[in-house]
Amino acid sequence: MSDVFAVVAEEQAKASELQAAGKIGSIFLATLSRGTVFIETFAKTEEEAAATVQSLPMSVWWDADVFPLAAPGKPGASS
Repeated sequence: MSDVFAVVAEEQAKASELQAAGKIGSIFLATLSRGTVFIETFAKTEEEAAATVQSLPMSVWWDADVFPLAAPGKPGASS
């Protein structure tokens, strides 16, 4: 954990930079015991999203799973 705490300030700065650039939105952390992070990423492709996530200093400890999300359709609308 000392390795993780050593890059907290760098991670926060990079996350702020990416948020200001419109590349990421919210970041959600599950409990430390789960070791899960959810990062809202804005990109045209999954590869671009993955590159954005991998630019974060803490990504070296993550097993990233990038997948697109789609807003649900309107009730009663045909799909």
